[in-house]
Amino acid sequence: QVQLVESGGGLVQAGGSLRLSCAVSGRTFSNYAMGWFRRAPGKEQEYVVGFTWNGDNTYYLDSVKGRFTFSRDNAKNTVYLQMNSLKPEDTAVYYCAAGSSLYNYENWGQGTQVTVSS
Repeated sequence: QVQLVESGGGLVQAGGSLRLSCAVSGRTFSNYAMGWFRRAPGKEQEYVVGFTWNGDNTYYLDSVKGRFTFSRDNAKNTVYLQMNSLKPEDTAVYYCAAGSSLYNYENWGQGTQVTVSS
């Protein structure tokens, strides 16, 4: 079982930046694909970004390309989502996930709220 704990959410003005962190524990971190998802009120969950464990395959939601950057620190068992040029439409609860592949996630964090004011 993998445990995921997100942090770093908050309130920011449009155009600002936030960095989300996800601390991973419980299993061999470096073998997992890691991803970030989000769910805005009244909307379906969106797959925001994903990386395979060795970084050879990645996914970015079109609307965040050029603004959001995924990174991982295997030594710290932590992944990050750097979010720049934030827009009000980025407002959502953001979830960290770990899984066996880029499109198969079995483990989820509790989520962290990101609110972007206009």
